[in-house]
Amino acid sequence: MNELGIQKFEKLDTQIAELYKEISILSKKSPDSPINKFKLGFVNKLLSISNELLTKIHKPFDDFDLFDEDDLPTNSDIIMMLSQYIDSLASFKIENVKYASGIYFWIIDGKQSEIRTSNPSFRTRR
Repeated sequence: MNELGIQKFEKLDTQIAELYKEISILSKKSPDSPINKFKLGFVNKLLSISNELLTKIHKPFDDFDLFDEDDLPTNSDIIMMLSQYIDSLASFKIENVKYASGIYFWIIDGKQSEIRTSNPSFRTRR
């Protein structure tokens, strides 16, 4: 991990969590309704970035990369996959941070950096 990777991760982690919240609201109202192409574009963009970052080690499913835009997934399909990615991102973060003196710091090149971060908790399990 490097500083650019950390910035990319922090932005991605926040965006996926917020997208999960927004689509959860839609899913509660109509879980089997297909998501529209506009929203699916953002979902797939964030999943693509996640797949790059997580690689095969942390990626939730080997055989899933993106949703098919021609066969629109349902709100509940999106929520199911986003929750898997959120947990995978948390697992990735756990392996790349160190807790010291009550603060979490990112690890860069195997050493604790001075870059602080939040608790790498599993958001979907709260």
